[in-house]
Amino acid sequence: MNIKNLLLLLVPLSSLAQTKDYPIQPVSFTQVHVTDNFWQPKMNINATVTIPYILEMCKQHGRIDNFLAAAGKRENKVCSEFTFDDTDVYKWIEGASYALQVAPNKELEKYLDSLIAIIGAAQEPDGYLYTFRTIKPAKPHEWIGDKRWVKDSILSHELYNAGHLYEAAYAHYNATGKKTLLNIALKNADLLCKDFGWGKLEIYPGHQIVEIGLAKLYRITKQQKYLDLAKFFLDVRGPNGEAYNQANKKVVDQTEAVGHAVRAAYMYSGMADIAALTGDTAYLKAIDAIWQDVVTKKLYITGGIGATNNGEAFGDAFYLPNMSAYAETCAAIANVYWNNRMFLLHGDAKYIDVLERTLYNGLLSGMSLNGTKFFYPNPLASVGQHDRSGWFSCACCISNMTRFLPSVPGYVYAQNKNELYVNLFMSNSSTITLSAGKVQLTQTTNYPWEGQINLQVNVAKPTTFALHIRIPGWAEGNPVPGNLYTEGEQPNAVTIAINGKPVPLKMIKGYAVLQRSWQKGDKIAVELPMQPQHIYANQQVKADEGRFVLQYGPVVYCLEGWDNKDSLVQNIVVEKSAPMKISYANNLLNGINTITMPGSGTKRQLNSTELITSQQQVTAIPYYAWDNRGPGEMEVWIPYTQSASRPQPAPTIAYTSKVTASIRSRSIMAVHDQLEPVDSKDNTVPYFHWWPKKNTTEWVQYDFDGEHTISACKVYWFDDGPWGGCRIPAKWTLYYKTKDGQWLPVKNTTEYEIAKDKYNSVTFEAVATSALKLEVQLPVEYATGIHEWIVDPPTP
Repeated sequence: MNIKNLLLLLVPLSSLAQTKDYPIQPVSFTQVHVTDNFWQPKMNINATVTIPYILEMCKQHGRIDNFLAAAGKRENKVCSEFTFDDTDVYKWIEGASYALQVAPNKELEKYLDSLIAIIGAAQEPDGYLYTFRTIKPAKPHEWIGDKRWVKDSILSHELYNAGHLYEAAYAHYNATGKKTLLNIALKNADLLCKDFGWGKLEIYPGHQIVEIGLAKLYRITKQQKYLDLAKFFLDVRGPNGEAYNQANKKVVDQTEAVGHAVRAAYMYSGMADIAALTGDTAYLKAIDAIWQDVVTKKLYITGGIGATNNGEAFGDAFYLPNMSAYAETCAAIANVYWNNRMFLLHGDAKYIDVLERTLYNGLLSGMSLNGTKFFYPNPLASVGQHDRSGWFSCACCISNMTRFLPSVPGYVYAQNKNELYVNLFMSNSSTITLSAGKVQLTQTTNYPWEGQINLQVNVAKPTTFALHIRIPGWAEGNPVPGNLYTEGEQPNAVTIAINGKPVPLKMIKGYAVLQRSWQKGDKIAVELPMQPQHIYANQQVKADEGRFVLQYGPVVYCLEGWDNKDSLVQNIVVEKSAPMKISYANNLLNGINTITMPGSGTKRQLNSTELITSQQQVTAIPYYAWDNRGPGEMEVWIPYTQSASRPQPAPTIAYTSKVTASIRSRSIMAVHDQLEPVDSKDNTVPYFHWWPKKNTTEWVQYDFDGEHTISACKVYWFDDGPWGGCRIPAKWTLYYKTKDGQWLPVKNTTEYEIAKDKYNSVTFEAVATSALKLEVQLPVEYATGIHEWIVDPPTP
């Protein structure tokens, strides 16, 4: 071995890493001035409505009081519920800082200064910052542990809090140039460097994101210890931990997406950062394999990830239920972060295809059009049980939307020496410095409603560079990489013209590459084929058999009750060959393209298996815009076969009754929706439950539409054991309402059955009544739920 190679071996890899980074660099959102009719209003709503709203919610729900208490400025009492609540403040600061970069605001900047001062006062002298411990409440939260850090791999979220602090500090420093929050973050990070590492505390973060934050601190400071610590937190994971937080294997040995979807995508993003900054090819190999697993087996058509509410996690391959889809808003944001990093590593448009799908659908649906209501899960079907909320006690998705939206322009362009990438389409102007010189690029479009994209190049002198224009996969018949989803029609051809003259498409990794000496005022016209597309799922996705999705450009559509007959959509069937009409509705949902087509609706009858079918016009709207007019029925995957639809229920005694229960729940209508479960744990159809109650007596009640004589009923219990919180009840009893308003138990003639995976029946002496109550004794350690409750009249 020669002396040069020997010296290289003696130099730590970490010291060589300083010159490494992503081969492709994003063009900062501060350089992209958006004038777009689609995105600019949404970012304005975020800046003027959502950011002030979330600040007020943080005040009302104890987030800021926790910092005041930790600083000794109020009583030592924890004022909120979860140990990660500090991050809502950090994410708000990050979003507000990004907003300052887009539009300066002295009042907002002043408030940030005062809030950062409170955070600084809450920090302990050695840099520790975690209000739930520093407050020293009379009764410590059960998640925090008796010492610092000891429960972080499980529940404490100390390192998760730190990660969001670092991201906020990075944003604030870049927005204002002030080091007030950055100094707090660096002090905390220095403590982590002292406490954690090989031969010190060898603990991995239970909820990843500190790795991303440390990489950002490294970018600012170039201090190697932050990068080394980020890599340590990845390398110390596994193999003896839980799949739930991706610690069941060493990170370099992982090939499948498992566990909590948000934690996973944050970790994969962190692995991409560290791979870029250190050149670690083992990380690259792992995240390449995991990405392939997600896009070919575990990705919703909306770009959502995380199929199950059991652990907010990825399900098995091809398990993509619609009604019970979790697809958390935070997971959609994390999916954008991850796919953007994969693009920066590989320069392939397929990653931006996934990013765009997520951005326009599963992410954008997370916030209402008015900016004050939010989804935590983003289901792909509903019968009215789903509705956005103004706040959640676990508010991670709400604050995450605020920090994300101002950064959207940062995903439009990227560059690598003399290669300029056009990744997203929105009207904007930008000045970008390439190796060959400065380029002013102006983009004008009415995307996503129209497919015409016009680009104008302005350069001071003739400048040679390559312009890479992404041709979306959906425009070439490939909705996502792989065969998880396929388009039913071959789109029309994409065309590109320069200064009015058509040019052949030279395609490289999904980009049309235009290499030339550009002159001032050169114009590029791109025409993408905007037409309604039928998209079909792989036959292994059982939830989507006999169904299709409508997509127009990057936008996935859904049927919503508000636009369709009788406010119903679950009973609709549309033939694959049905003609479709596109119309722009300026006054509907802030301006959208609607799709209308002929279809039919089906309805059950009493005492007959024959369905009543009627023809009707069917209207589809963009998925992201649903539930802005109130909760109701919604369906993304439209049946084209009768067997896939869910006919309107028959007018039974139960269905025509008013339903109430001992708790308020939007899911109460599930008890008489006539949707049959496969088994007790089936969460793909709606169900009602009393979770998190346990060992209490609860009830559900039918108030009939008049007096009925009844003598039997049957109940199908919801039981999601062994992992969920619901079990069959300890006991159940029926009561009927007398004419004078008393509730009396029925005189049962058979035993009350209590069993899983079947209807539990009881018969009783016939009674004439206007109401029936089902009383349930919950198990000692569990809640109970109901799939369906059927009431029968006496047998003729």
